[in-house]
Order: sequence, then C-alpha cells, then structure tokens
Amino acid sequence: MLRYLNLALLILFPISWFAPLMRAGILPIFGLSEISVISGLIELFQSDILLALLITVFALVAPMAKTVGIAMIHFGRLTDRAKPFFEVMGKLAMADVFLIALYVVIVKGVGLATVETAWGLYLFSGCILASLAISHLTKRLS
Repeated sequence: MLRYLNLALLILFPISWFAPLMRAGILPIFGLSEISVISGLIELFQSDILLALLITVFALVAPMAKTVGIAMIHFGRLTDRAKPFFEVMGKLAMADVFLIALYVVIVKGVGLATVETAWGLYLFSGCILASLAISHLTKRLS
C-alpha cells in the first residue's frame, strides 16, 4: 500500500506546484493575483537567481528525488542503506512550506497588502507531510 501512495505523490507534487498557494494584492478591491510555486519561481529567477535556485531545490528537486528514491526502495532497486538520505531530502522539502508560511505571516503583519492562502498550499503541505510519513513507515517496516 505504501508503494502506491508514494507513486501517487509523483502525480500530486507537480499538480501542487501549479496550484495557487496564495492570493496576494495591494488592496482586495483591485483584485488578488494567484501565486503558485512555479509562478513564484519564474518571478524570483528574474530578480534573485540564488534564492530561486535554493527554492527550486527545496520545492521541486528534494520532494521528487525523495519520492523516486523511496519508490526505488519499495521496488527493490535500492538498498535500505539509502533511506536516511531520502529522509533528509524530505526534511529539506518541508523547509519550503515553512518559508511560504513565513512570507504569509510577514506580509499580513505589515498590513500593506492582502494575502489569502489558497488550496494549493494545503495540497503542497499535504504532499510533503505524506512523503515524510511514507518514508518514516518505510523505515519502520524494514
């Protein structure tokens, strides 16, 4: 069962990258623009390449590498010795969720803009938490 839940993450992660994480704008009467992981990265690459690369690792590379690695363990293509590496990858992916939450809190605290969380933030967070749970259960079952 774990292997199929893990494989489902290969589909859910890319969906969560394009799903709206939040809606932000100066004032709600002017309308709020939706921000996704991908749209945020596109904007970030235009202004701060180093931060964009860091977020790319946290949001895209780490979760997918971990999911593929755990799938390879489930299907007997990697040894159990690789599990600790993929747990670290999952924790790196969780850092991105905290970074997004921090941005939301900072912007709301300043009071100059309106920020609303959207369903993509919950999907992305759920994928990361499911991935952590799958790797933890995989470790316990072997």
